[in-house]
Amino acid sequence: MALTPEELQILQRIENQLKDMPFYVVEYVRSKKRAGLSADTLLQYLYRYQHFFQWLLREELADATDTSSIPYSVLAELKKQDVELYLEFLKEESIPHEKDAVKKRGQAVVALSTNALKSLFNYLTKETENADGESYFYRNVMSKIVLHTKKETASRRAQKISSVILNEHEITDFLQFLEEAYEATLENALARQRFNRDRERDLAILSLFLGSGIRLGELSRILVKKINLKKQFIDIKRKGSKEDTVRIMDQASRHLKAYLDIRESRYPSAIEVPFLFVSLYGGTARPLSRRAIEKLVTKYTAAFAQGEGMSPHKLRHTFAADFIRNGGSIVLLRDQLGHSNIETTSLYTNLSNKDNEQVLSRMEENRSIKAKTVNES
Repeated sequence: MALTPEELQILQRIENQLKDMPFYVVEYVRSKKRAGLSADTLLQYLYRYQHFFQWLLREELADATDTSSIPYSVLAELKKQDVELYLEFLKEESIPHEKDAVKKRGQAVVALSTNALKSLFNYLTKETENADGESYFYRNVMSKIVLHTKKETASRRAQKISSVILNEHEITDFLQFLEEAYEATLENALARQRFNRDRERDLAILSLFLGSGIRLGELSRILVKKINLKKQFIDIKRKGSKEDTVRIMDQASRHLKAYLDIRESRYPSAIEVPFLFVSLYGGTARPLSRRAIEKLVTKYTAAFAQGEGMSPHKLRHTFAADFIRNGGSIVLLRDQLGHSNIETTSLYTNLSNKDNEQVLSRMEENRSIKAKTVNES
């Protein structure tokens, strides 16, 4: 499958990072790429490994001249206390920030580092093979490290999500706002010109998020030849490089057709770009990056809400909540969203609280009736 310039850049960054990595990390990356682990994840893991190996050198836990020459025997001999000290260092290390300020790492970064190391150690102790057919080593100290994440019920998490997504009425209002009213909010003539140039494209993007529930990365990689508007299907590339076909709603299909009708005339040389969504760079059509798509989603949703904007992932949540609200089954939603685990999908069954509210209201009403009956008797 064709790669976007953004994806090619990530692959190049991976290769640059590997130059400073030990041979066994290079083997790990090659193995995980073949297994379908995303390039994004691998790059983030490599950044975490670089930080970890530099810490080992600084703490003199590795007898090596640089990160690339650290032997795997160092990892095999690490104590649980060593790893815990490193994780504490991650939490407490001061990181330079804007205007000479400093900040601490969030829990998400510490969790990412832990998961990255767990993945590497699992590979080294289970999937590697030396000349004797044995794994490089068997003592996996990372198996003793437990991630303590904040606990919350599915209902609680669903309520937090439902507070920042569009409800069933706002979905239509939002797209109508973009079609009919957004231009009037722009005071700058150049901004209005650019909006009118990209109107059909941007409507197609937003309508596709809200009419299919696909992810940002999946939308950015859609190929023109993989669209079937007649049957309202789109072939996409899921996480782990899995090929999948998703159905889209009528409105999304109409907006896509409107965009395709003007794509080649509005964006010169777009016919040479295999990716669906393009923009103009120096007068030439190029694939629209994930960052650019994310920014336009935030821009339009912020204008609609007259406040803080939303991410593409929130539009995915919006689609999922509306799917369940309209009687869709959790199994069908799992397939539509491309989840590998139905437990992930089950979150959305808690997003609509109308049934729960109606039950509680009936309970309240019945209790009042019974109380009134008792008092009258």
